[in-house]
Amino acid sequence: MLDTPEAVFEALRENHDRPHGLQRTVTAEELVEAAEPFEKPDTLVTALLELMTAYEFTGEHRKSPVVFARLLTLWDTAPESFSEWEAHQVFWRFKWVTTSLLQVPEMPLATVRGWIDQMRVRYAEAGHGLQPVAAMRYHVAAHTGVDVADAYDLWATRTRTDLSDCEACETRHLAWHQVTAGDDAGALDSWAPVLGGAQSCSEEPQVSQAQALLPLLRLGRADEARSHHLSGYRRVRGNTGTQESVGLHLEFCALSRNEGRGLEILAENRSLFEATGAPLAHLEFLTGVEVLLARLVGDGHGDAPVAGPPGRNWTADGLLAHVRAEADRLAAAFDARNATTAVGDRRRERLARRPLLDEPLPLGLRASAGRAPAVAPAAPAVDGPEVPEDFVELVREARRMARAGHPGDTRLWTRIADRLADGSAAHDDRLGPEDLLRAELAGQRALALTLDDRDAEAVAELERSAALYEGIGMPWQALSTRGRALAWAIAGEGADDEALRSGLDAKVREAELLKAEVPFAGGALGEGEAAGDDPALDRRQHYLTVLYSRAFAAFKEVAQQLPEVSDASLERFEEAARVMRAEAELLSLPHQVANVRQFVAEVAVRRGDTALAEAELRACLRDNETAERPWRSARPRALLAQVLLAGERPAEAVELLHRAITDTLRYDDAEFPLAPTYALLGHAASHLGDTGSAVRHLSEAASRYDQEGAADEATDVRLQLADVLARSGQQADAVAVLESVLSDEASAAVGERPLAQARLSLARGLRELEEHLAAAEEFLRLADIVAGWGDDGPILTLVAAEAATTLALAGRWDAADTAYERALAAHAEAPHPHLITHMTREFARLTMVAREAEGLDAALEHLARADEVLGAVPEDTEDFASWYEGGEVHYRRARVLAEADRFPEALVEAEAAIAAHERGGDAGEVPRAEAVRIAALIEGNGLGRIQEAAARLTAAAARCRKADLPEAAEILDALRQDYRSRAGS
Repeated sequence: MLDTPEAVFEALRENHDRPHGLQRTVTAEELVEAAEPFEKPDTLVTALLELMTAYEFTGEHRKSPVVFARLLTLWDTAPESFSEWEAHQVFWRFKWVTTSLLQVPEMPLATVRGWIDQMRVRYAEAGHGLQPVAAMRYHVAAHTGVDVADAYDLWATRTRTDLSDCEACETRHLAWHQVTAGDDAGALDSWAPVLGGAQSCSEEPQVSQAQALLPLLRLGRADEARSHHLSGYRRVRGNTGTQESVGLHLEFCALSRNEGRGLEILAENRSLFEATGAPLAHLEFLTGVEVLLARLVGDGHGDAPVAGPPGRNWTADGLLAHVRAEADRLAAAFDARNATTAVGDRRRERLARRPLLDEPLPLGLRASAGRAPAVAPAAPAVDGPEVPEDFVELVREARRMARAGHPGDTRLWTRIADRLADGSAAHDDRLGPEDLLRAELAGQRALALTLDDRDAEAVAELERSAALYEGIGMPWQALSTRGRALAWAIAGEGADDEALRSGLDAKVREAELLKAEVPFAGGALGEGEAAGDDPALDRRQHYLTVLYSRAFAAFKEVAQQLPEVSDASLERFEEAARVMRAEAELLSLPHQVANVRQFVAEVAVRRGDTALAEAELRACLRDNETAERPWRSARPRALLAQVLLAGERPAEAVELLHRAITDTLRYDDAEFPLAPTYALLGHAASHLGDTGSAVRHLSEAASRYDQEGAADEATDVRLQLADVLARSGQQADAVAVLESVLSDEASAAVGERPLAQARLSLARGLRELEEHLAAAEEFLRLADIVAGWGDDGPILTLVAAEAATTLALAGRWDAADTAYERALAAHAEAPHPHLITHMTREFARLTMVAREAEGLDAALEHLARADEVLGAVPEDTEDFASWYEGGEVHYRRARVLAEADRFPEALVEAEAAIAAHERGGDAGEVPRAEAVRIAALIEGNGLGRIQEAAARLTAAAARCRKADLPEAAEILDALRQDYRSRAGS
C-alpha cells in the first residue's frame, strides 16, 4: 500500500534501482499520483524528480517540460521541501528542459529562447555562474545553424561551474563541434579523455563512441572504429533514450560495408520506430536507417526482408520509402520551425555519404545468415592481364596461365564456361579441337568440386576429361588426368585403396613406356598439344604430374594414419617422393622438386621433426624462386610460419604469413586457405603483444570461416578473439563478440562444449563490466547445461561457485544462497577447493557490505566453512597453494572483525595471514605485504598503537624493496609517513 510518505519513498528507492525503460517510467508516473495527496510536498518533489529522470533517459522529451513546470512551482512556493541535492537539481534540470524543447518541432524557437532567458535570470538571482546558459545558447545555434561561431566562443571561453554539464558530456559537445567544422583529427584528440575512459558518466562513453565512428573511418583508424562499435553499441541497443546513437551505428555499418550487421541492429531495435517522444532524436535514428537501406537497395537488395515498424512484413525498398517519407516530414518541420535549412542540410549530407572502405571491415561478430548479403568487396589486384574480351584470346590466356601453374587461370576458365553457357561465345577452330576445350573445362570443374569436398564427383569429371583427351589423340594429357583421378579417389568413401595404388603404379609404368616412345627432347604432339609454347616441356610436365599423383596418394595414406604410421605406408611415401624428386631434378623442373619437399615437410611436421620440416620448406621456397613461380610459395610459407610459431619464433612467423596472404591476393589464388592463415596470423600477433593486429586478423579469419559455412572453426576463432580482447583490457569488446557467438541462430550450428566455454567467458566478462545480474544469469544457464554432463563434476562446482558469488554481487541474496549450497554440494562430489574457498571469502566480504554489523555472524560462518574446506585438502594436492588459501582466509577474517570493531581479534588474524604468506616464499611476498598493511591499519587506527604500526611498516617496506617490489614498498611507506605525521602532531 502506498498510503504513507514512507511507503512511497521506499517504492521510489526501489524504482530508482530498475534499469531505464517502460516499467520504470510507468511506475514513476504512478508514484507521482500516489505522492500528490500528502500534505507536505517533499514526497511529491522526489517523485517528480524521479519521473523527470525516467522521461529524460527514455527519450520522452515531450513530457519532461510539463513535469519540470510543476517542480518549479513547488520550488517557488515551498523551497523548504527540497533537500540540498534536490535544490541543486532544480537548477541542473533547466538544461534538460531546454534540450527537450529543442527536440519538439511544434515548440516555437521564441519559446525555447524565452526559457533560456528565464534560466539566465534564475541563475543570476541564485548567484550561479552563467556558463551553462551560454552552453544552451550554443546548442540552439548549432541546431539552427545561426551564429554558431559566436555562440561557441561565448560558451567555450567561459569558466565551468558546478552546474555545467559533466566533463565527459562537455568534451563530447566540443569534439562534435570540431567534427562539424571539418576537423576530424582535432575532434578525436579532444575526445581522447572520454574514449580512453578517463572521463565518463551515465551517457558516456557510449554516445561519444557512436559519434566518433565517422571521423575514425574517415581518418583510416578502422581498428578503433571497430572497437567503439562493438563496445558502444551494446550500451545503446534497444534504448529509446539513445536512438540517435543507434542510428549512427547503423550508418557505420553502411559506411564500413557491414550491411548484414546493420540489418541485425535494425532487428534488435525494431521498437525504436515507435519511439517518437523525442522527434529530433527520432529523425537522427530514421536517417541512419535510411543510409543503410539506401545502400542495400542501391546494390540490388530491394527485395530483402528487413525489420521495420511492428505490424507488417517489410522489404528493404518498402521500408526505405516509409522511412524516407517520415524523415523528410520531420526534417521539414524542424526547418520550418527554425526558419533555416540546417536540419535538412545535415540530413542530406548524411544521405550522400558512401562507403569509406574498399572491403568490409571485419568486426569479429557472426552476421546472421538470414540477412541480405553484404556488398561484394572489390576484387583484389592480381599479377596478370585483364580478362580478355575476345574469346580466342581469353582461352589462349587461360591455357598459358594453366601451363605456368598460375592460380589466376581459375578466374579465366570460369569466364570461359560462363560465356559458353550464356551463348555470348562459341568454340573457334583456331583453338584446336572443341573436345580439347571440353576436356579442359571438365578438369576445372573437378578442381572446383574438390574444394567443396565433393571428391567422387570430381573424380567423375576427371574421367570425363581423360576420355576426351584420348578421343583427340592426346595421350600425355589423358594419362596425367587419369593419374590425378586415381590419387583423388584414394581413401574416398567405399574406395579400394590397394586397387587404386596398383592403378597408380600402372599409370607410372605407362608413363615410362610413353616416354620411351616419344622422348622428351623432341617428337610430334597431337594437334591440340601444338598450342603449347614448348611441347617437350609439356610432356615433361605431364610425366611429373603422374609421379606427383602417386606421391600425393602416398602422402594422403600417411597423413590419415598419423601419428602411428605403418612401415609399409611410410616406405611407399618415401619411395614415391624419392623417385619424383630425382626425376624432377633430372628434367630441370624445380617447382616439381618444391612439391615433393612440401610433402616431406608436412609429414615431418606431423611427426614432430620440425628441424627437417623447416629445412625442406626453406629449400622449397628457393626452388620456387628458381622456377620463377612465386605464386607457388604461399602454402610453404604458411606451413613454415606454423613451424616457427611452434618453436616460439612469432616475429618470423608473422612476416611469412603476411607474405603468404599478400601473394595469395596478388596472384588471385582462390584455393589458398585464407581463413586458417588469418587465424594463425592473429595467433602469432598476439604472441608478439600486437593486440591491434591480432584483433584485426582474428576478425578477418572469423568472417571468412562464416562465408565458408565453417561454424565450429568460426566459433573457435571468436573465442580466441574474445580472449585477446579481454586480456588487453577491452572487456566490452570481448563481451560483444561472445554475445554474437551465443545468439540463437549462431549457437544452433555449434557444439555444446564450445558454446559452454563461450558462455563461461561471457559470464566472466559481464561480471568484470559490473553487469552482475546479466553475468549471474549466464552462470545459471551454464550450470544447468553442465549439470547433465556427468563426466565433468569439477566444472559444475566451478560454475555453481561463480554463479553464487555473482548473484551476491548483484544483490540477489536468496538466489545467491541457493547457488552457494549447490556449489558446496557439487564440491562434495567433485572437489574444487580453490573456488570454494574464494566463494566463501567473497560471501564473507559481501555479507558485511550488505548487512553491515548484522552480517558479522554470517560472515564468520562463511569463513569457518572455508577452514573446513581447507582442512579436508590433502597436503600433497597438486596445483593447490594451501599457504595462499589459508592466508587469504585469515586476511578476510581480519577485515571482517575489524569492520565490527573487534580489533584485538582482527590483529591476531592479520598476523596469522602474514605468517601463512611467508610460507609461500617469493610467491607470497605480495599478499604478505597487503596483510602487513591491514595489520598496521588495525594496530594504528583500531588499537591506537601508532608507533608499533609504523615500525611494522618500516620493516615490511624494506623487505619489499629487497624483493624488488617497489610499488608495494611505496604503499607501505605512505601509510608509515601518515602515522609518523600523526605521532608528531
